[in-house]
Amino acid sequence: MQGSANLNIMIKAARKAGRSLVKDFREVENLQVSRKGAGDFVSRADLAAEHILREELLGARPTYGYLGEETGEVKGEDPTRRWIVDPLDGTTNYLHGMPHWAVSIALEHKGQIVSAVVFDPAKDEMFFAEKGAGCWLNDQKRLRVSGRHQIVDSVFATGVPWGTKRTLPATIRDLSRLMPECAGVRRWGAASLDLAYVAAGRYEGYWEREMHSWDFAAGMLLVSEAGGMVGPIREGRDPLEDGEILVANPDVYDRFAKIIREV
Repeated sequence: MQGSANLNIMIKAARKAGRSLVKDFREVENLQVSRKGAGDFVSRADLAAEHILREELLGARPTYGYLGEETGEVKGEDPTRRWIVDPLDGTTNYLHGMPHWAVSIALEHKGQIVSAVVFDPAKDEMFFAEKGAGCWLNDQKRLRVSGRHQIVDSVFATGVPWGTKRTLPATIRDLSRLMPECAGVRRWGAASLDLAYVAAGRYEGYWEREMHSWDFAAGMLLVSEAGGMVGPIREGRDPLEDGEILVANPDVYDRFAKIIREV
């Protein structure tokens, strides 16, 4: 796929940050780590990766805004465009030596996500999409969501709340209703990769509550450009503003949404 200039900037930045993360991952037991809250960690690797991403993205597009997990928001001269970045999605996996984590970059234009990159450096999988141009893996394979038609044959992913998050009872309720009807639910601890896996047809759907926009901004575009359906858990809300998201392939979306939205 021939991407736009902005997409090429994003891919280059993700690869550069990924190289830094891989280098630190090889010596993960020696990383300096601090705790932001219960179950919420930040390491030297997160901060180094975000420094790289800010330099690359704002260096190439200095008028754009920037929102990053570790360093917060920078207002840009251009109020219509903003980078939304998670330099290391899956920090807990990373710090425990589990190779399931990603760099996530989205470009927002007038409130809509128009370009997205989710890079898994450990597996060298680069998922990317642009609005209206489809979703791709490693510049070779155009992705489509799964073609499974029945909930009973479907595998879903979610995140289980930790620390002080208040949505654990709702997630347990979701699981108690969904698991008897489906083929399984996975909890891998990296929302951007869960969404990328829905786009790639590896999962049929994904849902999660109490998130930040950098957790899923890129992933939601991957899913929609791969032919999936993206919506809020509470109908009528904007996922990016509400911090809740529900996605699935079109064949199981309605039934899946009904199960998760049931009060």
